[in-house]
Amino acid sequence: MKPKVYIDGQSGTTGLQIRQRLSQRSDIELLLIEEEKRRDVEARRQRMNEADLVFLCLPDAAAIEAVELIEDPNTKIIDASTAHRCADAWAYGFVELGDAFLQGVRTNPRIANPGCHATGFISIVYPLIHQGILTKDATITAYSLTGYSGGGKQMIRRYEAGGDPLLKAPQLYALGLTHKHLPEMKQVCGLKKDPLFCPVVDDYYSGMATSILLEADMEAVHAALAGFYGEGLVHVHPPGYDGNISANAHAGSDQLELIVCGRKEQTIVTALFDNLGKGACGAAIQNMNIALGLDPLAGLHIERGK
Repeated sequence: MKPKVYIDGQSGTTGLQIRQRLSQRSDIELLLIEEEKRRDVEARRQRMNEADLVFLCLPDAAAIEAVELIEDPNTKIIDASTAHRCADAWAYGFVELGDAFLQGVRTNPRIANPGCHATGFISIVYPLIHQGILTKDATITAYSLTGYSGGGKQMIRRYEAGGDPLLKAPQLYALGLTHKHLPEMKQVCGLKKDPLFCPVVDDYYSGMATSILLEADMEAVHAALAGFYGEGLVHVHPPGYDGNISANAHAGSDQLELIVCGRKEQTIVTALFDNLGKGACGAAIQNMNIALGLDPLAGLHIERGK
């Protein structure tokens, strides 16, 4: 029997893309809800309790409320919001970080999908701490470029309406240095201090480039990252990268590529991926596949064998 999957919040940017992708799958049964009932609590409760797995594509407060509607503790939940990413009872769905993360997604019915900026940051910092290149008390400075789709429907409308010349240039935001992804960056990496982190949104639809500058040997950093990652959606570019890095170069892909550049004792590492791919929908579908015992790469936009 095919596993049944329901998306609570099917009309948002993330929920809509997950729905579009899953509608093409023959190995699951996608449960839908009538448009007029998508805010009906009892109708949602019924669908969620029919499902083997539920995606929550909701604002934080609504995601917390939605969890209470699921009566079967064995029903699997993948929460795409920020609400449960630092909760002890939830698995953090970044399986390339190691066996503990993979087993968490396989066995824990509560899975928090990582944030997009956090995905880029953690993909670099976690292995460098694990491999001894960075210490947990380091002060880490990072910036992250994103396409405007990461801001949701309202931001998408603003950019696509045109007419505002200020939107044609990159815009720094969260200038109070309290971006909502900071708690998971700090907790997952085991950092003792908040990173110094600045996100930047620009006039392109999707794609992300998260960069960290380090006082560390470039070759040692590359070797540490290449030695850490095995199978999965995260890959380390071979040494000797030439040219510029475009933040939208991996738009449409569910993979993440780490690019190490610089010189002796000064290194820049960039995580290049799609904020809607490995930064959101792609990661959510990967986690669903693993949680339901399906092919981990089913339905993903990847280059097989890379």
